[in-house]
Amino acid sequence: MFKTFSLRKLDFFLILASIALSLIGVAAIGSAAPALRGRQLMGVLAGVVIMLAVSTQDYSRILNLYWLMYIVNIILLLLVLFIGTEHDDARRWVQLGPITFQPSELAKLLLILFFSQFIMKYKEHMKSILMLGILSGLILVPVYLIYKEPDLSTDIVVILIFAALIFLGGISIRLVIGFFVISIPALIIFLNLVLQEGQTILKSYQRDRILAYFHPEDYPDKAYQTLNSIMAIGSGQLLGKGYNTNEISSLLNSGYISESQTDFIFTVIGEEFGFVGSCAVVLLIAFICTSCFITARKTKDTAGMLAAAGIGAWVGFQGIINMGVTTGIIPNTGLPLPFVSYGLTSLLSLFIGLGIVLNIRMQTVKPRSAVTFRRSGA
Repeated sequence: MFKTFSLRKLDFFLILASIALSLIGVAAIGSAAPALRGRQLMGVLAGVVIMLAVSTQDYSRILNLYWLMYIVNIILLLLVLFIGTEHDDARRWVQLGPITFQPSELAKLLLILFFSQFIMKYKEHMKSILMLGILSGLILVPVYLIYKEPDLSTDIVVILIFAALIFLGGISIRLVIGFFVISIPALIIFLNLVLQEGQTILKSYQRDRILAYFHPEDYPDKAYQTLNSIMAIGSGQLLGKGYNTNEISSLLNSGYISESQTDFIFTVIGEEFGFVGSCAVVLLIAFICTSCFITARKTKDTAGMLAAAGIGAWVGFQGIINMGVTTGIIPNTGLPLPFVSYGLTSLLSLFIGLGIVLNIRMQTVKPRSAVTFRRSGA
């Protein structure tokens, strides 16, 4: 169990950063939804214990179960469609006895681990079109199942992580160029189709979110959440209005910020802790991502490099999208802020991911060159 564990190589700074970010989340949740604070705190404590326990396991042995991870992931996503519980026109949760969890959150971690090992096994074929087709087929199955929930925001993160993994895995640069040549016009066509009245590709609320982003004045009932979020964050100014403020000017206390404990938790931080508190969250997320990428550069094998980089990309992409939504930079997508938003499935999945990164770091060798890190086998 402790064969690959080394206290001397344990990344204490990464552990402290994840705990600090999680405790900021507990504090913000306590202000947004006081009844959930204790549950989130217990989740943080459990997450830290699980992270340290996972760090004692040889990540190579974990990754050797990659096909089992993929199959379990597909089964869990299928369970959502058949026996999942519904909330706000979405079926994303599964209840097994007293436990309710969200398989699409766990899917991010399982897919990172699966593709990390799969790409290493077949890295000599990564430049072929056939391999790109196989990889695309493998990712399309979970992406479709998540889309049917529907959970388009999670699909976006999964696809971004997948793109990062196959690029780092050594996919042919010509295929990358070809992808952009095809995908950019396809995206334009897709947006034109989904914005048409009567389309069936997206749910009506998903279409309205996109329209509200481009024309907020025409969709005030859909854009109000983002507009209120921007006002709340701006009103916090440098140091914020104070924790759990009772100011009458607080948009949070006035009930103008819905889902403030989950998707819009960054709004709570901006209003109550101001620019300083917001920067602290941004810096902690950036530090966690950077630590994962540094570990990826020093790994002994391709699978470890991809796993560490994929987990870093997961935290980074999701953090950027969440904060982009709350500040009005991108359309409302409904993604949690890593380690901060309320949600135990997301929280525990992230801690498990960091536990794997910690073990990868303990087995690192000499730093890879920048070129080797960017493009495996290049």
